[in-house]
Amino acid sequence: MNQKIYQVDAFASKLYEGNPAAVCVLDHWLSDETMQNIAMENNLAETAFLVESDRDSYCLRWFTPTIEVDLCGHATLASAHILFSEYGYKKTLIKFETRSGVLSVQNIKNEKYLMDFPTDTPIQITDFDHITEAMNVNASACYKGTDDYLLILENEQSVLDAQPDLRAMSNIKSRGVLLSAKGDEKDFVSRCFFPNAGVDEDPVTGSAHTLLTPYWAHRLHKNKLNARQISSRSGDIECIYKGDRVALIGEAKTYMEGVIYI
Repeated sequence: MNQKIYQVDAFASKLYEGNPAAVCVLDHWLSDETMQNIAMENNLAETAFLVESDRDSYCLRWFTPTIEVDLCGHATLASAHILFSEYGYKKTLIKFETRSGVLSVQNIKNEKYLMDFPTDTPIQITDFDHITEAMNVNASACYKGTDDYLLILENEQSVLDAQPDLRAMSNIKSRGVLLSAKGDEKDFVSRCFFPNAGVDEDPVTGSAHTLLTPYWAHRLHKNKLNARQISSRSGDIECIYKGDRVALIGEAKTYMEGVIYI
């Protein structure tokens, strides 16, 4: 069996930036084991698999090299980009049925998209010394989302300088830890670490911004924010806080098309 596969740089205005994701548009589901093996072979933060449903939408699943995850922003953006650019999807809005409910992606203009995700409400916690110790940072506050912890640091430079102990992070019971601060030029910046999910540091994380956006919207008293994830690849995200939903706007560029021999 031959299967087409694409690699897309998501949240990137040009190639070699943003977060690379693989996308496989399937005629029918492969076994979970096969999809996990493909994701492991790709060794990208996420590989997306999607199958057209009979409800004018697509079923979408995401795999890291080690596990299936409940929500992934950049691979959702990459999937929509491939449907629009390579499969001739005619409508301006695509709906995806996922483990996190129905997600939609709108084609705003050429290679720029708006994603609509559920908000992840940050809940402040007071006992977080073990998290700051593992992350090797000083944090003014810590919040818990559905899957991740969020540490608030003093400034952008402190986020850039952070050198987490990835081995120590295995003792933190969460998908990952987000580091964030008010940006020098952007409203806020972040870095995101997910070693427990097989991704030491994710270049640009859409799902993390469903937690970051409500925090910074309340702190900065504005609902439209410009964010930058300052990993080595980096990427920009426009964030709109809408209460129980978060809109994320970003660009995507197709890097590669290939064939998997299954």
